[in-house]
This record gives sequence, C-alpha cells and structure tokens, in this order.
Amino acid sequence: LVAASSLYRSAALGHADQPDFVNAVARLSTELSPQSLLAALLTIEQRFGRERSFRNAPRILDLDLLLYGAQRIDEPGLAVPHPRMHERAFVLAPLLEIAPDCIIPCKGPASEWLARCAGQTLTRIAAA
Repeated sequence: LVAASSLYRSAALGHADQPDFVNAVARLSTELSPQSLLAALLTIEQRFGRERSFRNAPRILDLDLLLYGAQRIDEPGLAVPHPRMHERAFVLAPLLEIAPDCIIPCKGPASEWLARCAGQTLTRIAAA
C-alpha cells in the first residue's frame, strides 16, 4: 500500500434502493499483471461475501481496478482506465486526494473531470 484516501459517503448509483456507499481509493505497488491484480481483487470481494445477483445490486464490497500506470487495456472482463471513473465524484475526489496531478489516459486531468461532477453529492467522513 503506497497511499490511501479518506473515506467518502455517496448515494448508490443505478439500483438506488440500498444504503449509501463508503468509498475510498488506494494506490498500490505491485508486480502483478493487471489481469492478476483484478483476479486478486475479485477473490477478496468473494471472501467478504460479495454476490453478483444483478448489475448494481447491493454489495458489501466492490473493488475496482481504476488505473494501471498509464496503460490502456480493453479486453473481455478488464477495461483500464475504468470506463466510468471520469463520471463519478466518488472515485475522482478520493483519487485526487492521493494523486492531485492524476491524468486519466485518453481523458485528461482528473481534476477537470471532478469539476464536471459538481452536482453529485459526496461527503468526506471525518476520521474517528
């Protein structure tokens, strides 16, 4: 673990009939390939009881691979950068907290995308 953001609370997207989400972003140093890293993340989700009953279903844990350096990957089961990260304040705010100069490949500065998400409600959770 290289860095971890604060926690942020946001309303659920898609299937809205569920509790608010708690979001964070972490920066890792790894020798795993992007595919192996994603497999490891999915294994962690399963260990915590994640079930994929339908798209945007309520879940106890959702781990996404947002970026892998400056790489672009588009293959079945893996898209990097995450295809909707630039549209989501709950991704961009914590990302910018730990990587203020972050550039999203083929999209540009993450800070510019966060400005476009101004209407999305996001609350930073104070540390206990």
